Amino acid sequence: MKAVVVKLGGSTSREAQGPVWIAALAKAALPLVIVPGGGPFADAVRAAQADMGFSDRAAHAMAVLAMEQFAHLILDEQPVADGRPRLVGVRSFPEMQAALAAGRIPVWLPSCMALEAHDIRESWDVTSDSLAAWLAGKLTGQTLLLIKQSGDFSEGDTAVSLMQRGILDAGFAEMLPQGVELRLAGPNDAPAAASILASGRLPGVAIKSAQAVERTV
Repeated sequence: MKAVVVKLGGSTSREAQGPVWIAALAKAALPLVIVPGGGPFADAVRAAQADMGFSDRAAHAMAVLAMEQFAHLILDEQPVADGRPRLVGVRSFPEMQAALAAGRIPVWLPSCMALEAHDIRESWDVTSDSLAAWLAGKLTGQTLLLIKQSGDFSEGDTAVSLMQRGILDAGFAEMLPQGVELRLAGPNDAPAAASILASGRLPGVAIKSAQAVERTV
C-alpha cells in the first residue's frame, strides 16, 4: 500500500502549532507515514558533540535516536478516538504496512532501519528531511510532505534553492527519489490542516522538481 510520507519538524514541538499538526495528521483521510524530526533533541546532540568532541558517526546515531524521542512525544500527544489511538509507532516495513492496512497511521521509529542502512551517510548533511526522502523512496511513495517551522518557501523554489537557504539539509537532493512530489507546509498552514487532511488532500505548496540537476550540484 502506497502512502504519503510526512515529516513533522521537531522544532514544532516547541510551538503552539505542534499539537495542532499532530491532531490534524491523526484525522487524515489518505494513508500517511509520519517521520519525526529531531528538533530540540537533535540540538542537544549538536551541543554535546561541540563540547565533547565525539565523531560524526556517533552523532548521527544519537540524532536518529533524537528523532525517536520526538516520535514518542507525537504518540503521547495524539488525540484518541473511539477508545483507540490512530497513530502507532513502527520500526519496520511490515509494521508500517500492517498499520496502514488497519487504517492506522504509522509513526516511524527510525533507529532499526536507518542505522543499518548503508546508503545513508553518517553526517550532519543528512538530517530528518533526508531520512524522510530516503523512506519515501523505499516505500515507492508518490509524495513527500515536509512540515516546517518556517514559511520561507514558495512554489517558485526547488530543492536546491531551499538547500542553499538552509531550509533543507545539504544532503537532501541526493536522497530525494525521482518521481516523488515534494511539498512544504509551514506555520500558516496549520490552522486549516485538519480540514484539508480530513478531505483527502494535503496542505502546503508543491515545490518544483529538478532532481536530475540537483544531484550534480
